Amino acid sequence: MPCLVVATGPDAGGTVPLLPGRWVTVGRDPRCDLAISDASLSRRHLRVRQDRERVTDIDNLPGWLTTVTVRLCLDRLRARIPSPVDPDEVQAPAAPDPADDVVLADTVGVALQAVLDRLSPAERVAFVLHDSFAVDFPTIAAILGRSPEAARKLASRARGKLAQPVDPDGRADAVVVDAFLAAARQGDFASLLELLAPDAVVVGDAAAVEVGTPARIEGRQAVAEMFDGGAAAALPVYVEERPGAAWFHRGQPRVAFDFTVHDGLVHRIDFRAGPELLAGLRRRRS
Repeated sequence: MPCLVVATGPDAGGTVPLLPGRWVTVGRDPRCDLAISDASLSRRHLRVRQDRERVTDIDNLPGWLTTVTVRLCLDRLRARIPSPVDPDEVQAPAAPDPADDVVLADTVGVALQAVLDRLSPAERVAFVLHDSFAVDFPTIAAILGRSPEAARKLASRARGKLAQPVDPDGRADAVVVDAFLAAARQGDFASLLELLAPDAVVVGDAAAVEVGTPARIEGRQAVAEMFDGGAAAALPVYVEERPGAAWFHRGQPRVAFDFTVHDGLVHRIDFRAGPELLAGLRRRRS
């Protein structure tokens, strides 16, 4: 039966039997085949003095000891007293590996670049200077050549874009678009056919047709033949927040390639050359 060690005098010790099934066991006598340290710890925290007044007031000594023990445990937990640890068992923390710091820095850099790619150049400047380096808006406005109110709006717009979750389908669409552009540049006709839907179509708006794009091309074979070996001057961009591409001439976008992707296949490519659309294009990493 479990037994509780109780000090009945300055040097004396005794045991009080606990009822079977008790969920709290404070300590055990060394005769119960446990470490002597457990018994000494119990003596230290539970010391019952054998005086007549105290003993006569306790009707259920095992229950009283259990209550006292629980309260002592709660006090110990609240005080967050650490458990005794053998100094010989304490291991010194391992020295940090410089290679881990380099890997962490590279990972953070790539993640930060991926986040900032969602912003336009002006938004990026306003957001980084103000939110990261606490540069005031009049100074940012002077750098960007805009008014302080416009610089403030750029930073606010950047925060709004960064707060939006990244669409996983958008990331998948970007992979398809980049693979299509790579196959077009390399002249990989077979890969172009694999990336195009059977009913793929290319449509050009009025402004794009004036620049020289075709008005309409239908069918996987015809679209693949058009892009085979082309798109050398096409760079990855966001077209109204969708992954696409744009043909640049002397550093300026002339025609945007607006891709419609479903289930990993390109179903439609719109050539768009409206001035407002071209002004809102944002470069992205392929």
